[in-house]
Amino acid sequence: MSYSLNDKIKNLVPYEPISGTYEVRLDANECPVSFPDDIRAQLVRAAEQVALNRYPDPLASELVNSFAEYYGIDPELVTAGNGSDELIFLVESAFLEKGDRMLVVSPDFSMYGFYSSICEVRCESFLKNDDLTLDVDALIGYVNREGIKLLIFSNPCNPTGGGITADEARKLVRSVEALVVLDEAYMDFWDQSLLNEIDAYDNLIIFRTASKAVGAAALRLGFAVARPAISRALKAVKSPYNVNSISQAMGAVIYKNPEYLRERQKTIVKSRERLYNELKEISNPKCDFTVYQSVANFVFVKTGYAREIWEYLKSSSIVVRLMGGYLRITAGTEDEVTRVLDAIRGFFEVKA
Repeated sequence: MSYSLNDKIKNLVPYEPISGTYEVRLDANECPVSFPDDIRAQLVRAAEQVALNRYPDPLASELVNSFAEYYGIDPELVTAGNGSDELIFLVESAFLEKGDRMLVVSPDFSMYGFYSSICEVRCESFLKNDDLTLDVDALIGYVNREGIKLLIFSNPCNPTGGGITADEARKLVRSVEALVVLDEAYMDFWDQSLLNEIDAYDNLIIFRTASKAVGAAALRLGFAVARPAISRALKAVKSPYNVNSISQAMGAVIYKNPEYLRERQKTIVKSRERLYNELKEISNPKCDFTVYQSVANFVFVKTGYAREIWEYLKSSSIVVRLMGGYLRITAGTEDEVTRVLDAIRGFFEVKA
């Protein structure tokens, strides 16, 4: 007899990022620069002190304390994860039971829905408005009317770059009985977080990541922040040694450099604003190129020329994210922004 894969995994294919070598990578919303020499030296010293023959600290205490101090919150409310992806899977698998209904918004981060299929829960989608904004009142009505157990979405949104305000988020969390997960992976670039008032809500989890503004995507560090009952449950259901010792040690060092992190964050926001403003100069109905306001570290563009522009940029050794009829362009360094803007202008000059 031969073994057969079950239906929920037999047609899955591994995630494959854009392959090849490109001079300008603006496709993954990564931080455009690494750390300066003095911080890199601190990171090397931290890694050298790790006892590779020992298991990691299961609670990642030093890392969690550094993260909590950076954001001014209680470390007891923080659970460290092996990237936010692990935390998404943990929440969906542990806080939901087979047959429960969860809700995502669309468009949004695709992995929320992907993990729901693995966890065998029913995932439904709430469509955003035509202008990609989110109708919070209608969302509240849907959650309560349909008996949704978990609502998860990114704020600011990946891929649109938009977001709901803190007042809207408060209203949402207070108006539903469902568990709400606000994925604030990009909130370092905006000022509408609920992180510092997490104690006020017993049905809220906030995710944060070290992969964007913090600039440590290689370390795969994610954090879940919630009141004690939820935090204890997360720590209980995660694997015992989920965050490796190298990532813990280096991550703790990075969060102990707040001045550098905040200055670099401002630089990225400045780069995003330049990218947005100069793309808006290109934007008009005649050339079929619509640019959306962003509060993240990227800009989202709708155009019937999406694939053509994507291929044109690749021919210039520039890669951005192609998403159907949209392009998502990360705010890179000053030189990278110049190159992608010049290339897009060049594309439309050729089309003229």
